[in-house]
Amino acid sequence: MSDAAALPGQPRGVVASGPATARAVNVLAPNPSAMTLDGTNTWLLSEPGSDLAVVVDPGPLDEGHLSGVVATAERLGKRVALTLLTHGHPDHAEGAGRFAELTGTPVRALDPALRLGDEGLGAGEVVTVGGLELRVVPTPGHTSDSLSFHLPADGAVLTGDTVLGRGTTMVAHPDGRLGEYLDSLRRLRSLTVDDGVRTVLPGHGPVLEDAQGALEFYLAHRAARLAQVAAAVAAGCRTSAEVVARVYADVDRSLWPAAELSVRAQLEYLRERGGS
Repeated sequence: MSDAAALPGQPRGVVASGPATARAVNVLAPNPSAMTLDGTNTWLLSEPGSDLAVVVDPGPLDEGHLSGVVATAERLGKRVALTLLTHGHPDHAEGAGRFAELTGTPVRALDPALRLGDEGLGAGEVVTVGGLELRVVPTPGHTSDSLSFHLPADGAVLTGDTVLGRGTTMVAHPDGRLGEYLDSLRRLRSLTVDDGVRTVLPGHGPVLEDAQGALEFYLAHRAARLAQVAAAVAAGCRTSAEVVARVYADVDRSLWPAAELSVRAQLEYLRERGGS
């Protein structure tokens, strides 16, 4: 058995531009970092045989990348008809305005400040373009405006930063809230049980072949971290920085600022429930 097969969610391995499912093609943005992993996955979605496509998360304001997404669509005989955003972080959304100029498309998002056009996105809404069907799944927690998109025909879900292809994501306190994030993970897990979702198409990192396994890992990881934070508080840690130094001692220090945001969200969660 390969190392990848033993990892949560069974990641495919190397992240690269190209087809991921029958309806989803990845165009990898050139913005790798500790926070963005290999870079932002910009997803080009279309129904087989249709000449229309949807783009999810154009990514950073990088002219070469945005032009490359358009060129990929054209090579496939597609015209981009709609742009969707999973959330407003710059590595996903900063290029949306310029991409709208290049393609002439509206941009739909939960946050009105990110929209270009009259239509937003609401929970349970079904977006259809050229026969392609996407179902809007509210998944707040990483940020308050986070959405996922269920692609029923491929048994897949596009998760933005709610579930990553490698490692785990942060709850971006104060906008992100842990209670909402845990509810979102449970909501996504229900798609794997009730709606046949098998594949995660994440905003960063490789495609995950075992959606249910990935979500169960995320839920278990969050429960374990929360218990560690509660133990750190009980041991005398009083600030988020002190908790990070104790709980995340084995994590690269360059990631500690992001970890501190998650810790603040966990401390707030514990306070709300009378746990500290």
